[in-house]
Amino acid sequence: MQKFFVLVAFLGLLALPLMAQDNPKVEVFGGYQYEHIGNILNTGIGVNANGWDGALSYFFSKNLGVTGDFSGVYKSEGGGTAHIYTYSGGPVFALRAGKINPFVHALFGGSTLCGCDSESGSKVSVNGFTMMMGGGVDAKVTKNIAIRLGQFDWVYYRGSYAGFTKSFSDNVRISTGVVFKF
Repeated sequence: MQKFFVLVAFLGLLALPLMAQDNPKVEVFGGYQYEHIGNILNTGIGVNANGWDGALSYFFSKNLGVTGDFSGVYKSEGGGTAHIYTYSGGPVFALRAGKINPFVHALFGGSTLCGCDSESGSKVSVNGFTMMMGGGVDAKVTKNIAIRLGQFDWVYYRGSYAGFTKSFSDNVRISTGVVFKF
């Protein structure tokens, strides 16, 4: 019986480092997104669009993980409407120390651009490659909730339409919202 209590005490001591771990493995982000899409079709014209951004991150270690990011922006102007949906993923490195948590990520995936002219009834849909490089800062509110003070990304789009391949690289995305940690 005494050996049993010694074994339980020993296992309890081994579990102390696990209990002290205060770094959640999973983070879920949701919030608002502003995007400036610049130099459309190499015309020098840019537009500003608003929408949403959501991400799911899993951390393999305290600082290194992988993120899946999904977003949508919308624009209506001059009788036309457009929206861009992106779906991307990649590595994330987060400092995860204290109340302020800076992070950087490199995300790769795809996008769908849809445009519609209500006057002529014409529609355009383009699928392509998307790359996002950037990072941001989260501020811890409670153990399981943080506020994303800002996330700033450079966004690259590349797609083909009617036999022509176009790329748009003068794009900036800014997001803010709430992070839930599990």
